[in-house]
Amino acid sequence: MQNGKRFFMFELDFYRQETMTVARALLGAVLVHDAPEGRTAGRIVETEAYLWGDPACHAYRRKTARNAVMFGPPGHAYVYQIYGMHHCVNIVTAPEGVGEAVLVRALEPLEGIELMQRRRGLDKLTDLCKGPGRLVQAMGITRAMNGSSLVSGPISIWSPDTAPIFSKKSSIVVTTRIGITQGADLPYRFHLPDNRFVSFPADRRKSFPAGATPSV
Repeated sequence: MQNGKRFFMFELDFYRQETMTVARALLGAVLVHDAPEGRTAGRIVETEAYLWGDPACHAYRRKTARNAVMFGPPGHAYVYQIYGMHHCVNIVTAPEGVGEAVLVRALEPLEGIELMQRRRGLDKLTDLCKGPGRLVQAMGITRAMNGSSLVSGPISIWSPDTAPIFSKKSSIVVTTRIGITQGADLPYRFHLPDNRFVSFPADRRKSFPAGATPSV
């Protein structure tokens, strides 16, 4: 997939972990979509966690037809539409029935870049996947993939060697989330440090110590 490195697909047990743990561990891993027109892949550089009891979480009030995938087994894609035009891809986490997920917020393009550029209608590398709606368009992820398995479906997540690149808390920037009004002060957004593909610089958000994980 990249520079001769060996990559390992995350298995279902990985996604059964606590959502905050998965949100951090996904940083540095590679999101892959194998589509009929070709493979696209990007390194995950930014995530946001959405937990049970979190007012910004789609599953906050109750299970509905729209958010049912969040309550299903972990390790599946939760794809939904926002603003009537853009889609976002989330990773269902925690044990089945909990209703939690991690939003993939930005990628560093690695493979299938020309295909990404055609889908996005632009050439600038740093803008292809900088933001959840942009990355979904670039990767060719659609609402039809909602509920698909990340182990046996068209979307998968891979890690170099046997552990994510940025597994240490000190290597992760922790800030508040973007574009929400409820739960806006919670430090549930994570991104790689000094990465030009991150959607919003940390110095423009409220930042927290790397180990900050308050209760809701």
